[in-house]
Amino acid sequence: MRNPLSDRTVALKPSGIRKFFDVVSEMPDAISLGVGEPDFDTPWHIRDVGIYSLEKGRTFYTSNSGLMELRSEICRYLKRKYDLSYNPKNEVLITVGGSEAIDIALRAMINPGEEVIIPQPSYVSYEPCAILANANPVIINLKNENEFRLTAAELEEAITDKTKVVIMPFPNNPTGAIMERKDLEAVAEVIIKHDLYVISDEIYAELTYSDSGHVSIASIPGMLERTIVINGFSKSYAMTGWRLGFACGPKKIIEQMTKIHQFAIMCAPTTSQYAAIEALRHGDDDVKEMCEAYNQRRRYLLHTFKQMGLPCFEPFGAFYVFPCIKEFGMSSDEFALRLLEEEKVAVVPGTAFGDSGEGFLRISYAYSIESLKEAIGRIESFIGRLREEML
Repeated sequence: MRNPLSDRTVALKPSGIRKFFDVVSEMPDAISLGVGEPDFDTPWHIRDVGIYSLEKGRTFYTSNSGLMELRSEICRYLKRKYDLSYNPKNEVLITVGGSEAIDIALRAMINPGEEVIIPQPSYVSYEPCAILANANPVIINLKNENEFRLTAAELEEAITDKTKVVIMPFPNNPTGAIMERKDLEAVAEVIIKHDLYVISDEIYAELTYSDSGHVSIASIPGMLERTIVINGFSKSYAMTGWRLGFACGPKKIIEQMTKIHQFAIMCAPTTSQYAAIEALRHGDDDVKEMCEAYNQRRRYLLHTFKQMGLPCFEPFGAFYVFPCIKEFGMSSDEFALRLLEEEKVAVVPGTAFGDSGEGFLRISYAYSIESLKEAIGRIESFIGRLREEML
């Protein structure tokens, strides 16, 4: 019988995150610090609008691009928050989460054999999506000493005559790293010099704890016309299950992304689109409240790691910390597995996000302070035992 499977798909490595959570699901008293999902409920006024749309029978397809009312609201939001200007008619596409936007942006832009630069550690989907789009992924290994920021020198070194797209994963999952304006200006200079395009994944834009706040690379002079900005509602509004994201960019790129979207998806969920309008119009206070809670947890974890003598650079974005465990002489995978087996605490090995994550762990603080305190107590006991073993 003929092999029914695609060689390219079979060759993809499965997500390094999943295997730990398959084990966790079998442990009733385990604490998971691994899931990248807000622990808050979607704010009631947003849920209420979604419910109302169902009660009113608004259950039909929207246009392929999404509700014009939502696209217009997104444009107003991006202008007031990040000083970005888009035309809601032809420069905005509503997608099924930010993940779909990443996938179809790559498929719309890449010809076979062209190169996509992917800084790592970063979100697990970039590399497989690039491969499925017939691109050649080129990995830049970000460095702890640079606080996992992308430097202009690193980018310059990775560029060849086949490079077409640079993925900008900031604020970063898993490290929590951000790029400040001066960092973006230096990178933008290289991108413009080599006539490249950018896919900027800004899903954690609202969850930034620096005084300057989030800066979009699309706001840097000369970058709007060569950047696809991807964002969504999952992280900032605690709407992961609503599956709603958006992409904004030049008309000619959004047009081709919309074509793929129309054949593969048709349109994003109608109920979610109505709820998202409410989120953008009246959700600023909710975002602020959640952000303050995350920041409190972030500071707590950094303080406890310092007390434990566990090195960890200060992350100013998303809801993750990325402590270094190299002193214990074991791989990230081994450390995470032993921690799970011996203390029943689940974290994600840094290698799930690329080879440069070796020697690090991703710990999410999208959990209550009480859960974090219990987990930290167990981690401290585990680290204490490891240090005794090394004597």
